Amino acid sequence: MRPSPSFDGARVLALESRRATEISTLISKLGGACLLAPALREVPIESNEDAERFAGALIDGSFDVVVFLTGVGARALLAAVERRHSREAFVASLSRTRVAARGPKPLAVMRDWQVPVWIAAPEPNTWRDLLAEIDAHAADRPVQNARVAVQEYGVSNPELIAGLTARGAKVTRVPVYQWTLPEDVEPLRRAANALARGEVDVILLTSSVQLVHLWQIIEEQKLEQDVRRSLARTVIASIGPTTSEELTRHGLTADLQASHPKMGILVTEAAAQTHVVLERKRRAG
Repeated sequence: MRPSPSFDGARVLALESRRATEISTLISKLGGACLLAPALREVPIESNEDAERFAGALIDGSFDVVVFLTGVGARALLAAVERRHSREAFVASLSRTRVAARGPKPLAVMRDWQVPVWIAAPEPNTWRDLLAEIDAHAADRPVQNARVAVQEYGVSNPELIAGLTARGAKVTRVPVYQWTLPEDVEPLRRAANALARGEVDVILLTSSVQLVHLWQIIEEQKLEQDVRRSLARTVIASIGPTTSEELTRHGLTADLQASHPKMGILVTEAAAQTHVVLERKRRAG
């Protein structure tokens, strides 16, 4: 019988914010000593004129395609839109438009709204998968000359925008919330110092922005050299390709990437592989 996955006492740094309690509980159940340092907070854009203008244009029939990148963003967009337009008019307009969902969460929101979905990106639900799915339907419904709105989340995705533009689409960005550092950054500071001292065995990254914000704190405290030295002997676990690409931009490499881009799978697979990876990295170092 295969043994159950276990961190077996390993010190695990988690940077999750929205599901912080859930991830810390799971780490503990799998035998890890959890160091929790939420790395971001979502801040709605106040007086979101871009969203209101988009909704008015959508209701007037001025868009051919609407791309939803996150479930939270879709709901935040509706909340912003309802300040000026009715929910019924907005949802009805979406139903008359080709809707693309990047993954299961915006897809679930569309089901909840009873909005038909034209395409949904397959796992691992990256912008590349979304473009590939658009290309797969290009023979029937090309996006060339199509008026495309993209619901953005936290930061813009220039690669997706460039990909749509290269296919001849006329793209409108619709930002709905921003990612900022937490109001209390002390847990992040403690995490950066723990990394620098070599007191972390595993770091779990469930989004690319977590790494961006953590690195901002590391640089502010002038800990980069010590952290890089420690990370050479630490398991770096990524939830998916976008986060792994951010690691690469920082000159780092994911030791493992979740087989499916889900938090529970990431934690479980990290628990199963931690000691093998740790032994390999520390023997090499």
